Amino acid sequence: MNPSPTTEPSATGSAKRAACTVSVVIKTLNEEARVAAAIESALRAVHALGGEVVLADSCSTDNTIKIASAYPIRIVQLTDTSERSCGIGPQLGFQHTLGKYVYLLDGDMQLIPGFLERALAFLAQHPEVAGVGGLAIECNQESLEFLERAMRKEPHRAPGAVDRLDAGGLYRRIAIQEVGYLSDRNLHSYEEFDLAVRLRARGWKLRRVPINAIAHHGHDMPPYQLLMRRWRSGYICGMGQMVRSAMGQRWMRLVWRDQRELRLYLAVLAWWAVLLSTLLWPASWPLRAAAFALLALLPFAVMSLRKRSVVRGLHSVISWCFNAAGLVRGYLRRRRPAHEPIASRVLREPGDPAPAALLTANDNTPGQRLCPLPSWPQRS
Repeated sequence: MNPSPTTEPSATGSAKRAACTVSVVIKTLNEEARVAAAIESALRAVHALGGEVVLADSCSTDNTIKIASAYPIRIVQLTDTSERSCGIGPQLGFQHTLGKYVYLLDGDMQLIPGFLERALAFLAQHPEVAGVGGLAIECNQESLEFLERAMRKEPHRAPGAVDRLDAGGLYRRIAIQEVGYLSDRNLHSYEEFDLAVRLRARGWKLRRVPINAIAHHGHDMPPYQLLMRRWRSGYICGMGQMVRSAMGQRWMRLVWRDQRELRLYLAVLAWWAVLLSTLLWPASWPLRAAAFALLALLPFAVMSLRKRSVVRGLHSVISWCFNAAGLVRGYLRRRRPAHEPIASRVLREPGDPAPAALLTANDNTPGQRLCPLPSWPQRS
């Protein structure tokens, strides 16, 4: 491989773009355990559609690239590791796509056979829809995060009209071009919601159809360890970064209306302010200390009763506190222009032969399929 720096798509010919129906963008960062399954599922999905697979890597330090290089896909990589974020991966991949439609896939997901065909047919019948998603099969159903989400029964995960397409979706290129960019390179989370509000502010609609779209293997680490990981990675800053990007824009009203978490985290900040104010109350120290303790413990008691579990109640409030702090931290972070091309290099094109050394190494490289799927068809 001879990577060459570039900020432009690797192929821009009109003939090639016209021949490419759908591009599947797989974003990765150290996904050696599951990237093979993601790639194979994407190749199966685009095989009969005249599509392509683009892997957008944020400078993985494991065997992700080595494994991916054995497949007939385009591999592009971020040049500057300091720019790593959830938002930069999809936009990096989009820069190098040719498809009339673009599907977003995480490196720990697999596309379910048949979904893209059904999604393309749906978009053909509904020209007002910018993006369509399907249902997610969660392979890890024991994590506290999954259980909490399942209990909330979030409406945007159910079939019908939705306000966002979490867990990936198939989008029209023309709609993405109309709003300027696929994902905001600055965002460490909430990148799919940000795209959704920008599209909806322009009059586009989003739909989720009752078809299995992806198999997903979420985080299986302990909940507090996951919170610390998200704090260190900056993931927890996404809400604040998104709010800052929306300030003064036509879609800010949609952010305020549809992001219940934003109102919740602002309420947590108000709770902190009230707690601090008790120190200034014109009362004796014992009374102020008692008021502080009562106000501090009240949310934990309420949530424990509501969830009928002290463990889950404690985790909920602590999680809110982390995210409230992340809201402030994210809002104050420096931004780069979201429209600005992302510096990257092309590591591999679909027609490049896979080095024999890589193929041999991959036989002994750790890999894991998320859910059993048939082998992908070989191209002639």
